[in-house]
Amino acid sequence: MISVCMATYNGEKYLKEQVDSILVQIGLDDELIVSDDGSSDTTVEILQNYNDTRIKIHKNEIWHGVVGNFENALKQAKGDYIFLSDQDDVWINGKISKCVEILQTADLVVTDCIVTDDKLNPTCQSFFIDQGSRRGFFKNLIKNSYLGACVAFKRDVLLYVLPIPRNLPVYHEGWIASLVDIKGRVVFANFKGIYFRRHSNNTSLTSKNKHLSLYRQLRYRVLLLWLVTKKIVQ
Repeated sequence: MISVCMATYNGEKYLKEQVDSILVQIGLDDELIVSDDGSSDTTVEILQNYNDTRIKIHKNEIWHGVVGNFENALKQAKGDYIFLSDQDDVWINGKISKCVEILQTADLVVTDCIVTDDKLNPTCQSFFIDQGSRRGFFKNLIKNSYLGACVAFKRDVLLYVLPIPRNLPVYHEGWIASLVDIKGRVVFANFKGIYFRRHSNNTSLTSKNKHLSLYRQLRYRVLLLWLVTKKIVQ
């Protein structure tokens, strides 16, 4: 069973394209779990209008923030294979089947992606090449190449990545992938799984629209190292 976990917040502009690209790749017994963080636009209405039992909407009663919103979606997942999804990308056909095949011998897979502008015009043909992406905890601690929208993993991973620390910055994928890199097997798959749409409202730390100060970058890395070490020795 496949669980696609999506966090939404005021995502009406691009949501339908993303949902359509996911639904054509999952079976009747799979699920698209959506945790909505109090959207004030038509996000929830768009999802409800599908009238598709595979779409399971969970509306937060209080604001969770990006990390908490994704964690809420993960807690609802029932699948053997779990995919993280943003609300504004488009998945390339074959992404799910290729990832599931890799997850037969790996614990977590990260796919490459095509970076685009807000209208899906390609601006970079390979995120991996642009970021120098490869596995390794310390490599990704120095320069993160884990993009949450490109991550999928086995259900067993949830046993040691939840709960996600609340004092992390917007970087749930880094927490998950870093722990798997230490405790399991991570594969960087050399195929493009999504069109990664970059626009002014992106929350990913890998977005070139996010310019963190040197202090915040160092603080984040020290904090992640401390939290991961604490989790491992528990």
